[in-house]
Amino acid sequence: MMDALGYFLMSWLDIKMLALTALGTFAGIYIGAIPGLSVTMAVSILISFTFKWDVNEALALISGIYLGGVYGGSRSAILLNIPGAPSAIATGMDGYPLAKRGEAGQAIGLTTVVSVYGGFIGILALAVAAPAVSSLALKFGPREYLLLALWGILLVGSLSGESLSKGIFSGALGALIACVGLDPMTGENRLTFGNMQLSAGISYIAAMIGFFGVAEVIAQVHELKLTAIKQNVDKIIPSWGLVRKHLGLATRTSTIGVVVGALPGAGGDIAALMAYDHAKRTVKNPSRPFGEGAYEGLVAPESANNAAVGGAYVPMLTLGIPGDAVTAVIIGALYIHGLKPGPMLMIETPHLFWFVVGSLCLANIFLLIFGLTGIKIFAKIVETPKPILLPLILVLSAVGAYAINNNPVDVYWMLGFGVLGYLLKMYGFQVGPVILGMILGPMMDRSYRQAMMSTGDDLGIFVTEFFTTPLSAILLAALVFTVVSQTAWYKKLRNR
Repeated sequence: MMDALGYFLMSWLDIKMLALTALGTFAGIYIGAIPGLSVTMAVSILISFTFKWDVNEALALISGIYLGGVYGGSRSAILLNIPGAPSAIATGMDGYPLAKRGEAGQAIGLTTVVSVYGGFIGILALAVAAPAVSSLALKFGPREYLLLALWGILLVGSLSGESLSKGIFSGALGALIACVGLDPMTGENRLTFGNMQLSAGISYIAAMIGFFGVAEVIAQVHELKLTAIKQNVDKIIPSWGLVRKHLGLATRTSTIGVVVGALPGAGGDIAALMAYDHAKRTVKNPSRPFGEGAYEGLVAPESANNAAVGGAYVPMLTLGIPGDAVTAVIIGALYIHGLKPGPMLMIETPHLFWFVVGSLCLANIFLLIFGLTGIKIFAKIVETPKPILLPLILVLSAVGAYAINNNPVDVYWMLGFGVLGYLLKMYGFQVGPVILGMILGPMMDRSYRQAMMSTGDDLGIFVTEFFTTPLSAILLAALVFTVVSQTAWYKKLRNR
């Protein structure tokens, strides 16, 4: 126990480790706030500079960037309705309406506090329950991942106003767009229509910037003459009463974040989606209707996606399986430094495990400090006159789209999706489900085909195993309940 405590405090007592963690967290927050500059990209670039570093130094910096970057996406989602990361899509649904009401400072302050709270729950799960959570994740096979992806597509119905059909349509459209490019299993072109440019597929980041950034710019052109709302940033730190009121919800959604984060390939975006859906279903009297500036709509996704960071580390360190794209990059870094993530890592190098836990705790503290500063500067963005702000957003969106692959084609996609997003909004379709469909589509496609192959392409066995496998049966029941709960019949029954 004393050795574990010593390794845990190593990142706190060494000035160099302290500075690297602080630098990583600060950089992560501001990189995460820029659409198109993903945390995965930042960590990938950073690792190339740490090959000759001591492994502890590299992990301290990476821990800060990872935790800060996941949180940073909420700032641009709240202020501009352009999520800096897919995990912040749900945050913008209530965060942006709050900014339009002049409450951006309070919204960012609350998201910071609940993000830190969720982060500590995720780290606690990593430290205490790593073997148990990782064993649960190990039980998920192709069938379970197929159901998880389908469930995510259906969950978007709850993010799409009162119309489940519009939500499913938007999610299915995203899944269809995700099919464009080379088939990952056969290498054949799909939906490319003979165009070689489409063989590489369509970047969901370019689509995300277009659907949220460009579409918002086009929509705001109709409101150029409206005076910008002055943001109230005098009170950034939320009151204890406001935080205490939402601690129960934050605890539940953080638990969702830990479990989903520990599922290989799931990540914070799915965790945030499920947490938002949980809040909509369980909160009886929200501060405002969801989608119109409900504080509960901020608390749920932000606590979940930061808790998912600790969850994602669980399978990475204990099984050698990445929980998401960032931990996949971190696994590569560990191999470069001569380490082999997996069960033996915990036995042969326990100091590494406790050092990571200590670095994440320290990064979470820096997240609270840096997250509650600089908000006044950020809030000035939405007070900028629209004739100046809208062209600036368009330029930044183009830069973000181009930076993905240094390819101008991504800029054209961004503009095309921006026009499509504007048209969808005009007819009452939400664009968030389209992006989530693009993210979940490949998982659904891959899992379905793997599940079919495991049964020898026998449709009867394929269907039967959904009912005979306990984990699949539970997920299937949840999926069916999601559909039924959106029907008018169920809502009348619940009201009675």
